[in-house]
Amino acid sequence: MALADSTRGLPNGGGGGGGSGSSSSSAEPPLFPDIVELNVGGQVYVTRRCTVVSVPESLLWRMFTQQQPQELARDSKGRFFLDRDGFLFRYILDYLRDLQLVLPDYFPERSRLQREAEYFELPELVRRLGAPQQPGPGPPPPHSRRGVHKEGSLGDELLPLGCVEPEQQEGASAGAPSPTLELASRSPSGGAVGPLLTPSQSLDGSRRSGYITIGYRGSYTIGRDAQADAKFRRVARITVCGKTSLAKEVFGDTLNESRDPDRPPERYTSRYYLKFNFLEQAFDKLSESGFHMVACSSTGTCAFASSTDQSEDKIWTSYTEYVFCRE
Repeated sequence: MALADSTRGLPNGGGGGGGSGSSSSSAEPPLFPDIVELNVGGQVYVTRRCTVVSVPESLLWRMFTQQQPQELARDSKGRFFLDRDGFLFRYILDYLRDLQLVLPDYFPERSRLQREAEYFELPELVRRLGAPQQPGPGPPPPHSRRGVHKEGSLGDELLPLGCVEPEQQEGASAGAPSPTLELASRSPSGGAVGPLLTPSQSLDGSRRSGYITIGYRGSYTIGRDAQADAKFRRVARITVCGKTSLAKEVFGDTLNESRDPDRPPERYTSRYYLKFNFLEQAFDKLSESGFHMVACSSTGTCAFASSTDQSEDKIWTSYTEYVFCRE
């Protein structure tokens, strides 16, 4: 009987050992480094693997726990590539670090960030972004007191008193009277304060005055013949300086805000630039918005194309600024 019992015990022990080894091999984690480099829409992030897998069942968690490194897309430098908004991903990464949502005041990209959170399958972050914002302790900033909520796109951002959406203004100008433009804002005591206005309008209904400066750095080559101009006025980038609300009013979707995405509408910036490289197109947009040029300045330098042969072409580089005003 002892022999039979020991004989029956042998397969069980052997089977248990084999099952344990198989389970261990199947649960072996993918061979990802502790420090991972991510290229998100052209923006490079370096973080720990434990950070990107901090939310179970999320997209990043599955990528870095359920897949092998060779299965993921990479860029030319071997970084893991994600074709998403690289500037908004910094808020996703901040959330993954400590599971807290901290956004700057008057954050204008709330709905887009919520869409990114849905893509990365972070339900708690989606819920927080969709919840109504609670006012912080203490009095609100001066430019948000007695404000109205801007509902819809960007998470109930407070606009200054008497502001309406540009879309509403366009609808009113198309012929249908807009009740929003006709009604007067009411103070807490019930008295009329004034008509609702867009951020670029003054209290008398006219557009706000202000200045916008655009600049560009260009280059051109003059050959020995001096008659043929090669690459004349090659403009690399047109920069925009001025009040944020005025710049957005004039240039709209052609304005690249990626270098200063969180700037409030009443603040000034010098980090915007245009998505096109034609100065005349910028002039047309400014003229259509009622601006006219009041000043310009330019500096230039000259160098020979070849440091050894000064009889070759001359390369001129210049930086020019144009100041526009709307009174």
